[in-house]
Order: sequence, then structure tokens, then C-alpha cells
Amino acid sequence: MVQSKFSIDEKQADFLNTYRAYGFKDKSSMLREAIEHFKKQLESESLRRSADLYAEVYAEDRNVRELTAAALAGWPE
Repeated sequence: MVQSKFSIDEKQADFLNTYRAYGFKDKSSMLREAIEHFKKQLESESLRRSADLYAEVYAEDRNVRELTAAALAGWPE
């Protein structure tokens, strides 16, 4: 595994020191899980924003709605 040096404040260090209470074998595994969770959250938020933008374009652009309807014509329901 790659090692990294970083700084955290005292409250964060105190929380990280409770890794056993949360079922982690060490601080590193707790931190890796937290980073992965945060990454997934950011990706999910990005996907939601993208979907909102597509929905906005669809709602505002008649040509896009017509193109979508034409593409769906003939597809089984």
C-alpha cells in the first residue's frame, strides 16, 4: 500500500483513535473506509447534478422532447 503523510486536527485525531469502537483493526483501515465512503458520496452527488441538468434541458427544449419521442416510437412498452 502507498503511504501518505497528512495533518489532522486534535478532534479528528481523537475520533480516529476510536477505530476499535467502530470495528476497525487499525486507524488506517478506518481512514481508508472513510475516504471510500466520501468518494462514493461525491460521485453520487455529481451523478445527481448531471441528471438534474439533463432533466432541465429536457423540460426546456421542445426539440429534445420531440427527438426523444421519435426515438422511442416503435419500442415495445
